[in-house]
Amino acid sequence: MNSISKLTRREFIKITAVVGAGLSFLSGCLTLRRSDANVLSDDETSLLEAIVEQIIPADEWPGGRDAGVVNFIRTQLEGPYRRFQKDYRKGLAAMTSTCLGKFQKRFEALSWDQQTAFLQDMESGRLNDGPWNDGFSRRFFEMLRSHSLQGYYGSPRHGGNKNYVSYKMIGLDEFQVIGQNRYRS
Repeated sequence: MNSISKLTRREFIKITAVVGAGLSFLSGCLTLRRSDANVLSDDETSLLEAIVEQIIPADEWPGGRDAGVVNFIRTQLEGPYRRFQKDYRKGLAAMTSTCLGKFQKRFEALSWDQQTAFLQDMESGRLNDGPWNDGFSRRFFEMLRSHSLQGYYGSPRHGGNKNYVSYKMIGLDEFQVIGQNRYRS
């Protein structure tokens, strides 16, 4: 007798269940990675870089862009902040369309002072028509600011605070980061 014929029905069901679960898990992981790869377009990423640099500008210390804040936000939008993906897409699209309508330029092409004024209008809720109705500009700005600060001052293991920039700035020792490297090349 060969070994296959000695396999009991119960063992066969166990093996089939394990293989099926494994294939299902693998399929789910591959699907998840495909959808996460495009969580923000290149244009959205470029806009987000300009925003985080406004929220945390460089001085004698690196600003939000160089500290990896956008990487933090993108990484979190693929995981724990997945629930904010629609708000990011809506808000970034609204910023682009509003700037193109008002200035005939994208936000990234505006002067520093124009960018600052635009974000101040968002924060105060003065943008209140079209996609900005119902206080969305204020809520979106608060989310951007909160996520930017988390990315700048949080643990590098979450994808921001590159090279421990904020820890060094406030005089904290560098903590050993255990876990996955969250920086994109």
